[in-house]
Amino acid sequence: MRLKELRKSRKISQIKLAMDLNMNQNSISRYETGEREADYATLIALADYFDVSIDYLLGRTENPKMNK
Repeated sequence: MRLKELRKSRKISQIKLAMDLNMNQNSISRYETGEREADYATLIALADYFDVSIDYLLGRTENPKMNK
């Protein structure tokens, strides 16, 4: 998952991201390290937060744009 890359490119800490999404910082850390997989609702929240597609977030495409 590209979560860490997106977060760092925008200079957002794990704690800030967790607070903005009403999540736990440990969950963000585990998503970034691959210890845990995000559920559908979390993937949507992360994609919306970073304004990228879920496919981009998951590394399935190099195109970050969402199809609306």
